[in-house]
Amino acid sequence: MIEHKRKKLSVIGSGFVGSTCAHWAASQELADVMLLDINEGSAKGKALDLAQAAPVMNFNSLVSGTSQYKDIANSDVIIITAGMARKPGMSRDDLLKTNASIMKKVCQGIKEHAPQSIVIVVSNPLDAMAFVAKETLGFPANRVIGMAGILDSARFKTFIAEAANVSVEDVHAFVLGGHGDTMVPMPNHCSIGGAPLSSFLSKEKIESIIDRTRKGGAEIVGLLKTGSAYYAPAASAVQMATAILKNQHRVLPCAAFLQGEYGVKDLFLGVLCQLGGTGLEKVVELKLNSTEQSQLDNSVSAVKELVNTLKSMDY
Repeated sequence: MIEHKRKKLSVIGSGFVGSTCAHWAASQELADVMLLDINEGSAKGKALDLAQAAPVMNFNSLVSGTSQYKDIANSDVIIITAGMARKPGMSRDDLLKTNASIMKKVCQGIKEHAPQSIVIVVSNPLDAMAFVAKETLGFPANRVIGMAGILDSARFKTFIAEAANVSVEDVHAFVLGGHGDTMVPMPNHCSIGGAPLSSFLSKEKIESIIDRTRKGGAEIVGLLKTGSAYYAPAASAVQMATAILKNQHRVLPCAAFLQGEYGVKDLFLGVLCQLGGTGLEKVVELKLNSTEQSQLDNSVSAVKELVNTLKSMDY
């Protein structure tokens, strides 16, 4: 009898996003889950709590917690959520340096103990943290991917469905570019049940939805006061992990390390990616109109500025 071993997913950082990634993944029996955090009690306590939900919710994935990098050995996919949220009085550069330092330590642990893994970066500022991860890991571009586009696209789809009074399942839309104010929602490539978005919503309404999408994260931070989004970011990271672990060849908006696509080189940027068992299988390059190209160029400039700031730091 052949024994089929479950895949292994490790999640680094047991805060709201990390623990919610573990929750989504375990409840879907996607893989056995290892939750790692420097705060061992947090990782082990949340893992134990989640494991005890299994008899109630009827899932069989094993969930464990640790503070030791040796326990992520043999991980097929690793999701990195570790990092600090921006605190009052902290500049963007302060946050960049702090999180770059955390990312570097995390990736040194991954490189030593799980060198064959595929890594999904969720930590912010996303495009810059994915750059640090790839630099530290030394992995090929197909095995380091950033999570941002799925989340931004999910917000875009949610707002469209709400405004058009249709099911979110019938909304097909995506966002390109950097994860931040310069992201590029693509209304011309958006459809509802196959019909163009303009059949349902006015130009003015579409513009207001684009603006709200760009500020989607800040809207939630403003409402929560003491935290940021975690359900949708975690679900987005797990959708990427699912595409990889199940070799689905999904076409999803993710941050990929570009090598000439859209005229961009050696930079992570949100584009349409085909994800499968080897990680990033290919970048799907679209023909953009002049407005879309100009917006994407603007987004590229913002990401470049962030990465150049990072390169000048000692972290």
